[in-house]
Amino acid sequence: MAPLGPFEPAPRLALAVSGGADSLAMAVLAQAWAAGRGGSVLALVVDHGLRPASAREVSLTRERLATRGIPVHAMRLDIPPGPALSARARAARYAALAEACAGRGIVHLLLGHHAADQAETLLIRALSASGQAGLAGMAALRETDRLRLLRPLLTIPPVRLRATLRELGLDWVEDPSNADPHALRARLRRLRADRDGAGPATGALAAAASAVGATRRARDEGVAAFLGASATLRPEGFAVLRQGPVPAAALAALIQAVSGAPFPPRPASVAALARNPRPATLAGVRLLVAGRLGPGLLLVREEAAIAPPVPAETARWHGAPWDRRFRLARGAAPPAGLSLGALGDAAAGLRQRSGLPSAVLRTLPALRREETLFAVPHLGYPDAQRCASVPLVPGPAQPAACAPFLAA
Repeated sequence: MAPLGPFEPAPRLALAVSGGADSLAMAVLAQAWAAGRGGSVLALVVDHGLRPASAREVSLTRERLATRGIPVHAMRLDIPPGPALSARARAARYAALAEACAGRGIVHLLLGHHAADQAETLLIRALSASGQAGLAGMAALRETDRLRLLRPLLTIPPVRLRATLRELGLDWVEDPSNADPHALRARLRRLRADRDGAGPATGALAAAASAVGATRRARDEGVAAFLGASATLRPEGFAVLRQGPVPAAALAALIQAVSGAPFPPRPASVAALARNPRPATLAGVRLLVAGRLGPGLLLVREEAAIAPPVPAETARWHGAPWDRRFRLARGAAPPAGLSLGALGDAAAGLRQRSGLPSAVLRTLPALRREETLFAVPHLGYPDAQRCASVPLVPGPAQPAACAPFLAA
């Protein structure tokens, strides 16, 4: 855990526990680590409902964790059948874990991936012609908008984790899907013929991932230094990049930030644009001449790629961000019937409130009730102080900008 810090005093950890040997051993180890620092743990157990035995396995896992004094929060998912079931189940699981952590104010989520998992991940990414970043395998630490995902066991062979549980007299669940020959990971596991995960091939693959990971860290530090000196990222959701060539990885990272995408575009797809930055559209982001915002380029969300409006309530603090970029902050619940979406054509009537170009204004998040514009937070619309002085009596004397306040 030491390389994954720093941690707050009395750290609170969430543990993704499937009931298998790896995550169960992680839970026991993490509990001891947290207790030694005055902290606590919470095991999060997700039942995908994809196998008849899953409910019984969750119950067994609860009992086993209870014998160690580890509290449990179990969640049942409803995942409809269809294509890409495994990928959809994984996405739903991570979303449920993130929601459970956010609701409890926990920012550290531990995952039980070990050295054999890392070796298989490296093989899968090599087979898919992944770039250097992918060939670093799974990161021991990855930060999302709400969580720090920690994998403290990436260098530990699974045989040691099973030995830990046997020493403690703990049984675990064996998931039959881990041996499903239809799954690429299971086929690679069989080809490796190293169930203990302590063989030379597994060790070599894990070491290779670690070496590439060190290179990736150095590259990321260089990208961060370049962007810190050369780019400005604005809270309205756009960026300004100074003139001149840009490292491809830096441009890809900036495009990811502006688009809200879970991953950056591949450096190869932005290489030519990075060598010669110019107006273009790529991966949901427009690059424009910055104009009055300064020398260089403006990076702004492509309006055609923006997500449709969503009910405002679903984008509140713990909800999914609208367009993967904006949430409504804590505070009083928004009035009923509001939606959150792009300002769009209504930007024309608000240009006097801002020096931002139209390309930015049209992409700002705005609250509406049906077709009526209710609020544009980044523009301070409507002006709360001004509207507070208006009598709450319908009549022509009220400024038009106060109508949403009065309607609320």
